[in-house]
Amino acid sequence: MRHGAAGATPRTSNRLLTTDYKMKVLIIGYGNPGRLDDGLGPTLAERLAQCDLPDGVTVDSDYQLNVEDAQAIAAHDVAVLADATTNGPEPFSLTRLQPAADTLSFSTHSVTPAEALGLAVQLFGADVKAWVLAIRGYEFNAFGERLSETARANLDQALEALTDMIRKGQFSEIRPHHEG
Repeated sequence: MRHGAAGATPRTSNRLLTTDYKMKVLIIGYGNPGRLDDGLGPTLAERLAQCDLPDGVTVDSDYQLNVEDAQAIAAHDVAVLADATTNGPEPFSLTRLQPAADTLSFSTHSVTPAEALGLAVQLFGADVKAWVLAIRGYEFNAFGERLSETARANLDQALEALTDMIRKGQFSEIRPHHEG
């Protein structure tokens, strides 16, 4: 088992009593739950793992994306990489991810979502539809394991939209109007 964020739910698979769901979906929530709203990604993963999801859905969380995540991404049809954003649209956005080119590096300890997808494509020949779920946070410059009230409301909306897409097996971009 991978070591994830403190208190975060390890990789799990949840089952629903249907057999027609054939898509393999990976959700990785990442961030630092000890830095207030930076914990939005792991908290999403923790809450999602408690939902009644179809078979084939894997939920994981960690402090950051790593090169090892490329292999997990490659083993799925759909990957959603969820993190907090400091200045993105409210309450959240879900955007299609394109792989970064030339991401092979021997000194890489953490990677961006595009780099993780690029490694999945380059190393494992992945043909995965990948998405970035950016949940708007507000408080990042202190220590504490709690979410701000507004960030928690944004998380609730992101969780509702994501679980709906998972259950329908249909993912599409969500880009709320962003001011500022």
